[in-house]
Amino acid sequence: MTRVAAVDCGTNSIRLLVADCDPATGELVELDRRMTIVRLGQGVDKTGRLAPEALERTFAACREYAEVVKELGAERLRFVATSASRDAENREEFVQGVLGILGVEPEVISGDQEAEFSFVGATKELTGTTHMEQPFLVVDIGGGSTEFVVGEEHVRAARSVDVGCVRMTERHLVVDGTVTDPPTAEQIAAIRADIEAALDLVEQTVPLTEARTLVGLAGSVTTVAGIALGLPEYISSEIHHARIPYEQVREITDRMLTSVHAERAAIPVLHPGRVDVIGAGTLVLLAIMERTGAREVVVSEHDILDGIAIKTAEEVEADNQGSGLTNR
Repeated sequence: MTRVAAVDCGTNSIRLLVADCDPATGELVELDRRMTIVRLGQGVDKTGRLAPEALERTFAACREYAEVVKELGAERLRFVATSASRDAENREEFVQGVLGILGVEPEVISGDQEAEFSFVGATKELTGTTHMEQPFLVVDIGGGSTEFVVGEEHVRAARSVDVGCVRMTERHLVVDGTVTDPPTAEQIAAIRADIEAALDLVEQTVPLTEARTLVGLAGSVTTVAGIALGLPEYISSEIHHARIPYEQVREITDRMLTSVHAERAAIPVLHPGRVDVIGAGTLVLLAIMERTGAREVVVSEHDILDGIAIKTAEEVEADNQGSGLTNR
């Protein structure tokens, strides 16, 4: 087992996983997993730049994570940055800040790379199980983008599109600096039009309807699962591999889009940082299920973060075998 640390910095949240990993099987023994809502993508869709306050929130989380990594003694740390930092004009400021705090340069990966990490993390333990039909369609609904991956044991096709819960909320629901609460029918229709256009793009390269099992990742999907299960608080073990039927997803989407902030904030499993963006996130999931004809979504708590850790452990193993890879 190799002890590694993985950081996934997205548009809405930054997450850390420290785990002992078997690079041969992908087995993970989790030592520490944590998430912080930093909203790094605040305003990026409109301004094209990372806001100073968003950078400082992210750097504060990095300082906390640096202490955890040091305390647990990870052999290697890998930091992957996704949609928001890909799009920003001033991403070098972000890169240098992370390097100064954690001692590694963030890899600002492409959408296709993001999709592959997500697929590995989500399906490693599902591959070979008799109750999950292949091929899998893995959808990772993030803050700025959504990744679609179809494959069996390996990725067959992948596509990333700029449709995420934060991006859709900021683009269509923010009026004069305030989120419309609840959104109007016209605003919902505008979000839905963007999602449908994005799905048209995805279908050009990813055979969505060939998949037999839909696997959903990230905060919007796990929150839907927590609500559907009626959990009194966020319980990862209950959410992981929960199977949520289409009818419940549709009901929860309607509820999120017709409720006001205070009503959503009172839901025990809904993180405060997702209260204003969960409506758009659930709408993305619903549209995907309708487009693919999926009758249920299998929810995975193992996602891009686990995929990063598995791939990092594989690199360490290759190093140990004298492959010449350098520490990242």
